[in-house]
Amino acid sequence: MSAIDVPVALLGYGTVGSAVNRLLIESEEEIVRATGHRLRVVRALVRDPGKEREFLPDPSILTSDFRAIADDASIAVVAEVMGGLEPTGEYVLELLRSGRPVVSANKQLIARRGAELFAAASQAGVQLRFEASVCGAIPVIKVLRESLSFSRIHRVLGIVNGTTNFILTEMEKGASYAEALAQAQRLGYAEADPSEDVSGADAAAKMAILATVAFGTRVSLEEVSYTGIESISALHFAAARELDMTLRLVGSATLIDGRYDVRVQPSLVDRHHPLAGVEGAFNAVMLQGDAIQEITLEGPGAGGPETASAVVSDLISIIGTTGTGFLQNDACWRQLEPLPPGEVRSPFYFHVEVEDRPGVLAQVAARLAGHQVSVARLVQHEVASGRAALHVVVHETSVAELAAALAEIAQLAEARQAPTALPVVSARGVPGLGWT
Repeated sequence: MSAIDVPVALLGYGTVGSAVNRLLIESEEEIVRATGHRLRVVRALVRDPGKEREFLPDPSILTSDFRAIADDASIAVVAEVMGGLEPTGEYVLELLRSGRPVVSANKQLIARRGAELFAAASQAGVQLRFEASVCGAIPVIKVLRESLSFSRIHRVLGIVNGTTNFILTEMEKGASYAEALAQAQRLGYAEADPSEDVSGADAAAKMAILATVAFGTRVSLEEVSYTGIESISALHFAAARELDMTLRLVGSATLIDGRYDVRVQPSLVDRHHPLAGVEGAFNAVMLQGDAIQEITLEGPGAGGPETASAVVSDLISIIGTTGTGFLQNDACWRQLEPLPPGEVRSPFYFHVEVEDRPGVLAQVAARLAGHQVSVARLVQHEVASGRAALHVVVHETSVAELAAALAEIAQLAEARQAPTALPVVSARGVPGLGWT
């Protein structure tokens, strides 16, 4: 049986683009056997065609002129692996409007301009796929949109940034934040400027995409509350060990009574919870829904080969469903409202530095009780002569009530540092942890 030739263009030919080309060439036999199609990279858009590159069997495919791709009617499908918002967004829009399906690995582009891109794809009757934009090799988008499209997902919980997970894993072993970050940079897990990762911005864009697909409503990046890991210290890990927990940067998307909340923040994770065992530069996503109860997907979330695997998977899906696949349609079919931030409920952990003298604990407890916040566990560490760090876990409460109590605690004359709070993630709940 002769294979149908499918000319492919790449927007970008860096680490991911070269890995896509390598995978298409080295897996050609398997792809042809499975699909009857031979995917062949014929053009790749780059800034400098003369730059030395990894895996470039045919240098003639490189071009610095977008028109060489946009005006070539023979190109059947395009993979965008160049990143950035502009000119990338305009390139993708033009290709979709011209009737070319597009695969994108660009989380910021999908999170910020998804509605516009899907409208263009729908009008042209072509597909826009974006598996690689979220968790690399983990096929969470495919699972949500194809296997679980019927399942009424009401919660997505995940570790969706491998860089921060690697840093926190190293800190758990005893490294400082600076040492762990430097190690991540040496190994290629973190960029020279790691701010997008360590601030939580990268994970926030991914959670906006996951929430949009899971809940069928447009969740904008501006609606995702996020906090990074820059302020996490050895004291947090010391408290976590005593509480039989660990620290992870957790993204959560929750649907409650037709309203959604999406956030990314460092969290104390119960050692018995599946996310606690996700170490190093790995990702994991937990999906909870009416029909499935709970599914966890785990694997490498970043890197050239891993991201390329997701890109190639989407390319294969497109050639198998060209013009007919339901993924050409936007995932959104309804308009829901965000949950007011103060109404979000969770068990929480907080710590505060205070003067170590009689009566201080009673004052802290009184402020919590005044807002109906109940203490589940308390650990105290001496941090300096005459000063102590109080590490407190409270039963489920609202963000608003806890914030009000912590604001009053911060005003105590004995307080030496404003309290900081983190959610507690436990499948067993605080009572199940054996705490009173």
